[in-house]
Order: sequence, then structure tokens, then C-alpha cells
Amino acid sequence: MKTLRFAAALALAAVAAPAAAEDLVRLNTFPTARSLPFFVGVEKGIFAKHGIKLEFEFTESSSAQRQGLANGKFEVVHSAVDNALAMIETAKVDVVIVSGGDGGTNEFIVAKDISSFADIRGKALVTDAPNTAYALQAKKILLRNGLKDGVDYRINAVGAGPFRLKAMLEGGDNAAAIMNLPFSAQTIEAGLKSLGRTVDMLGPYQAGGAFVLRAWAKANPDVLERYLAGYIESLRWVLDKANRDEAIALLMSKRHLTRSLATRSYDLMIEPGFGFNPDARLNAEGFDNVLKLRQEVEGGPAPDPAKYLDLSYYDRALKRLAR
Repeated sequence: MKTLRFAAALALAAVAAPAAAEDLVRLNTFPTARSLPFFVGVEKGIFAKHGIKLEFEFTESSSAQRQGLANGKFEVVHSAVDNALAMIETAKVDVVIVSGGDGGTNEFIVAKDISSFADIRGKALVTDAPNTAYALQAKKILLRNGLKDGVDYRINAVGAGPFRLKAMLEGGDNAAAIMNLPFSAQTIEAGLKSLGRTVDMLGPYQAGGAFVLRAWAKANPDVLERYLAGYIESLRWVLDKANRDEAIALLMSKRHLTRSLATRSYDLMIEPGFGFNPDARLNAEGFDNVLKLRQEVEGGPAPDPAKYLDLSYYDRALKRLAR
């Protein structure tokens, strides 16, 4: 079975005046360069300062991630927020989005022999899950260029970024994929091409964010607020350019990247509108575009943003940091 697990338990460094007790939070996320704030938060003792013992693992696919959250395998997911919409609308699991995160750093990557969208006809689009998040972005881009799913190309759903990278490098009928960092940079270094950034083709997009089971949030509001405070503080450290060299070194160490890949990943991740949202704020226009895209590609009535969001925990986390 394919697996991409980070060490389940991480020793947290002691910090001055730590909280009297630490609450365990189990986190699941994707093995991308955007996991940097979690490494920072653990290495720097930031989560511990907020009374959080963080355990996290990397998922092999968004489908496995959604199932794990629904089954209580972990408390918090950082992923494309469209996965939360799929859980609510398709699986009928009551989850809630509690923060924004980033714009995705997504690019439309194509094989060496592809020069235009038209060249994808008759070949395969490589995706994670076939009906959520970045797969929907790819379908919309291809539809705009006259290509329809199931008619002009097929879906090859292989899972998370490392598996999409492997499929694209293997070639064959694998013609295109939405890729983010560091995988997009790895494909380009290998001679593949980018036909452009998805945000340039489709407009602002609220990609990554945090979501949880609504019942867990209601039962553990203080824990959730302290977790979010820890994440926001860790992200502030990442976005501080004074920490650039140390951040790049962490990416090299924790994600086993070359210096060139780590440097490119860091510099693009801190780019406004493309990478991290300052303080992990939710981009309202980007989230509206997520809702419109799901409705357009997957069908159904016009969604109400309030149905999926509860940013009260996030607001209280910011107040904690302002004290």
C-alpha cells in the first residue's frame, strides 16, 4: 500500500514559560513544501508554547484524508478546502472550514511533447481524486480550451503530489497534471513544461485551509483556538524574509530537497496571491471562486459560503496572539 507518513510523534523543544499541559492534536496534510509551517512550529516550540502537542502525518490521497477525518483518525486537516465541500455535499459529513491558508502554488504541468492544450486530446490528465479541488481546476481549464472530460481525455487518478510527479515523469499517456511545490519545480527541472499558473487562468483561488469535524470544534474550542494560534505564529515566522536562509535549510532537511528546489519553493510560497495567505486568512473572493467552480463542474444549486465556514475560532486565535 502506498504510504507517505511523517514520524507520528515529534519531540517538542522546551520554551520559556510553556503551558502547564499540552493537548494532543493529530494533523493530516499533504507532503508538499507548504508543510513548512508545521516543521517550524515543532522545531521552534511554537505549538508547545500554545499548549499543543502536535502529531502529524502525510496523506497518500485526498480520499484517504477525508475518510480519516470522518473516522476520527485525526482532528485537523490542512488541505484544499474543496475537499471539505465534498465531505459536506457528497459524503454528508459535517465538517467546517476554520481558516484559510494559501493560494495553492498550482501550475498546469505538461509532458515534454505537449506544446498546447490541444495536444492533450486523446491522452490522460493525472489527478489526485478525480472530482475535487485541483482536478476541478484542470477540468475547467481544459473545457475552456475545448476539451471535455471522458470525451477528449481520460482521468488517471493516482493520489498525492509524489505520485503525480512519478506518473508525469514516467510519461506514456500521462500528458498533464496540476502540480504544486516542490513537485512543479521538480518536473520543470526534469524538462517538462508549465502552461501557466492556475490563478492566472481562473482568477483568485482559496486552495489550502484548515477544516475539522464541527462536533469536535464545538467540544474543543480552546484547543482549536490554540492550535490555530500556533499555526498562524509559525506561518508568520515563515513569511518573515529575515528567516529565509533558515527556512530554506529546513525545507532541504525535512523535505529532502536540493538547495535550488528549496529556494525556488520558498520564494514562490511567500509570493502574495500565489502562495501563503498572510496570517492564514481566508480569501473571500478565492473561496467564492472555489464554490463557483464546484457548481459549474460538478453541478448542483448555488452554494452558500456561510454553510461551510466558521471563522470564529480563527478570530479568537488572532486575539490570543495580540495579547
